Amino acid sequence: MANSPQARKRARQAENRRKHNASQRSMVRTYIKRVNAAIASGAQPDAKKALDEAVPVIDGMVSKGIMHKNKAARHKSRLNAHVKSLAG
Repeated sequence: MANSPQARKRARQAENRRKHNASQRSMVRTYIKRVNAAIASGAQPDAKKALDEAVPVIDGMVSKGIMHKNKAARHKSRLNAHVKSLAG
């Protein structure tokens, strides 16, 4: 366990950041699930709307360092491909 005052503070900060990052990751997963649910329902306009809401959230997680840029690009690409496949 942390013994010096600054080590105790760093431990507190790390725990607070861990909780915040977990919350942010959960939020991204929720947005992705909303897109997937809209895709499963087969309604292309709803899926497109859900995707348009999810993309800025995913990009925001990249800029905050919570998600790797390649993982974000992979999610966006796959979701977009599924949404586009509904139209045809």
